[in-house]
Amino acid sequence: MPDAHILGIETSCDETGAAVVRSGAQILSNVVASQIATHQPYGGVVPELASREHLRALVPVVRQALAEAGQTYQSLDAIAVTQGPGLAGALLVGISFAKALAFALDKPLIAVNHLEGHIHAVLLEHRQVQQGQVGSGELQFPVLALVVSGGHTHLYLAQVRENLWTYRNIGHTRDDAAGEAFDKVAKLLALGYPGGPIIDRLAPHGDPLAVKFQTSQIKHRDRSDHGRAASEGDGPQFDFSYSGVKTAVLRYVETQSMKPAVEARRQALAGTGTPTVEDLLKLCDRQTLNLVASFQRSMVNDLVAKTLAAAREYDVRTLFVSGGVAANRELRATFEREAGMQGLPVFFPSRALSTDNAAMIAAAAFPKFLRRDFVTMDLSAEAGMALR
Repeated sequence: MPDAHILGIETSCDETGAAVVRSGAQILSNVVASQIATHQPYGGVVPELASREHLRALVPVVRQALAEAGQTYQSLDAIAVTQGPGLAGALLVGISFAKALAFALDKPLIAVNHLEGHIHAVLLEHRQVQQGQVGSGELQFPVLALVVSGGHTHLYLAQVRENLWTYRNIGHTRDDAAGEAFDKVAKLLALGYPGGPIIDRLAPHGDPLAVKFQTSQIKHRDRSDHGRAASEGDGPQFDFSYSGVKTAVLRYVETQSMKPAVEARRQALAGTGTPTVEDLLKLCDRQTLNLVASFQRSMVNDLVAKTLAAAREYDVRTLFVSGGVAANRELRATFEREAGMQGLPVFFPSRALSTDNAAMIAAAAFPKFLRRDFVTMDLSAEAGMALR
């Protein structure tokens, strides 16, 4: 197997990432410039601001990644960049830079699907464990991968043959992604942004059984997926829907007269930057903490139940859980407990590789490098790019 140093570039949303990964298995550097402070006043990502921040940060981030890896532009073997899915303007910043760099250096250019990157974040760390442990076992296929983040909630059956990875989508969100629901509920309750980590830290302080929420049980096909059944098989789908539970939180706030407390918290936190857990606990009454804990429990139970139901239906041998929401502590603990009861090994990336980063892009590019699956200079962004 050739020794290849690949520079990965990731600009699909609100984090500017650059990393150098050796042969898809060894992270030599992984630099991420976060835009949380930029988008925090708006409670969500503003696409135009995201693109501008990528323009400012990308060159310094790439230079830092090369310096930390002990590499130069000339010593690289290939450039990998996220093609999609993501914000079109943000993607174009990274793609334009990667194309210019590949052209100037006369290096191969590799296009990577962001969702495949999240799956390869798990594989990357699994390879690192294999290198450090003699006799560690190979992954058993088929693999079921849950990619769950602020913009995506997808289930994929994954297979590999001669370095060619193929994916079949057997479930996706019909409306809000799981991470999007976390962000919207945190914004609704004036808890700050990003909502997922905040809710994760507050939930242990409340009663998860205090408020009863029901997530949607979907039994009909998504009419927006024209031709998917014909192209991907006739097996059952395990789709998700989280707009309902988000609306249920809103109704609870209205019916339980919580709006004055929410507004008081919003004013108290205005202009304070990123509040600590201690700051938030001082501003949250028992009712709010119980609501947060109950919401998170509902989300976690739905993600775990549907994923494990899909695993049983398709008789999978290994489970991956990746994406930003995979950093959630309750989600990890519940998956480990419930999957363990089924004898199903479950793998997560480290928290640093759960959120968007360029190391996963460089790792996902390595099988393409081995197959010489390179792209030309007419590469463009594909905001709604599917994974197959």
